[in-house]
Amino acid sequence: MNRPARLVTGIVFLLSAIAYAQLDRIVIPAGTPEDIALTEIGKEQDAQKKTAMYEDFLQKFSANPAAVAYGNWQLSQAYQSAGDLNKALEYGDKALKGSPHNMDILVSQAGIAQQLKNDGKIIEYSALGGEAYNSIAKQPKAEGLSDQEFAARVQEEKNSAKNSFDFLEAASFNAITDEKDPKARMSHIERYTAAFPETKFGDQVAQYAMYTLGPGQLNDPTRLVAFGDKALAANPNSIPALILLSNFYVDDSKTGSVTKAASYAQKVIELAKADAPDADRSRKLSAGVAHSTLGYALMKQDKTAAAVPQLKSATELLKGQDDTAYAAALYRLGYAYAKLNKISEARETLQEAVKIQGPIQQPAQELLTKVNTARAKAK
Repeated sequence: MNRPARLVTGIVFLLSAIAYAQLDRIVIPAGTPEDIALTEIGKEQDAQKKTAMYEDFLQKFSANPAAVAYGNWQLSQAYQSAGDLNKALEYGDKALKGSPHNMDILVSQAGIAQQLKNDGKIIEYSALGGEAYNSIAKQPKAEGLSDQEFAARVQEEKNSAKNSFDFLEAASFNAITDEKDPKARMSHIERYTAAFPETKFGDQVAQYAMYTLGPGQLNDPTRLVAFGDKALAANPNSIPALILLSNFYVDDSKTGSVTKAASYAQKVIELAKADAPDADRSRKLSAGVAHSTLGYALMKQDKTAAAVPQLKSATELLKGQDDTAYAAALYRLGYAYAKLNKISEARETLQEAVKIQGPIQQPAQELLTKVNTARAKAK
């Protein structure tokens, strides 16, 4: 791998990194004993001999932080090439101690962690990279620079690190999707959202968070609502967060919760634009769930007649898209018809619901039995 060569000292580099929390770049000045030693190592073709030479390099220049960081990084890559991934990770961590904001090393470490299928380490290195990248815009302006010059310098530094940032953002998102343990997944999500606050995967991460905090996983409604509120604060048009909160508030007993649920559901319907020619499955599914929630909220507000069109729209959008959500919409619609004493419509709707296996099948059958009983008595 090519070595960077800039005519500044390693000590200046290290102090700069500490003072401004910018991105680190390992610098080995040309013509120094370190540079000469590295040139000799580069000439060696035998991998084992080269590894031994880097070990000697570390001992000889142990007082130079930049040289130590660079030597450890080269050994990390050597062990990675040799297939010893655990040792590669170990030496990479040593390199990071001397150059903690180095995007190249962080990308290298994340890549090794991917090979090891270690999601926790992928998140760790990626989050450090995200935090380092975000620190670029927060650095103080150097003396003698105009505002325009400073802004240009910041943008240049961000541009130079953008590919690395994008890689780490995607790698850590993939680690979230791969994680099987709910507790670990939620920990990854929290670290990820702090390091990548404006991530392009925001909606997907929100969906994973809601799933992870919901029933069948961590079942933590307090954290679930807190995450939804935080997601909405960052993006008021986040459809997953709006759906999350509308579904929570529609069943919440506090005063005003049902009204809030209806408001969030209505906003999802407006944002999803399910009737647009370019509406995809995701938008139709989101709108269908929102129509179902809105209809349910209207029933709770004793506006059953107004709920029926919402629930009919929900069934039309959800049929063939999501069986559980479709069954829930059918059950609610059947219930609404029964309340309005439209027995034939209630029976027809509930007969469709009981055909769908899942959590709605039993309550739909029980409601259908009651409807049939009421129909028999009316004759």
